[in-house]
Amino acid sequence: MIFGLKKRLNSQSITNFAGHFCTMATLLFTLVIVGLAVLLLGVKVFFFKGGRFPNTHIHDNPEMRKRGITCAKDKEFYN
Repeated sequence: MIFGLKKRLNSQSITNFAGHFCTMATLLFTLVIVGLAVLLLGVKVFFFKGGRFPNTHIHDNPEMRKRGITCAKDKEFYN
């Protein structure tokens, strides 16, 4: 064979290529899914002026304050 082509195209190298291709395809698919999730979760932050993620901490919630529910972490900090 010319330039050792027969040596390079054995079945093991084809199997290795297929395995690496599947790995790279899975990695690319995962990165696309994670990127899409981040983009969709941050629509308000990324696309609206003054947009920010909502603060979900207990001490910022008026309904929780009205019911007298406080954060255990705050109690430990202030005692």
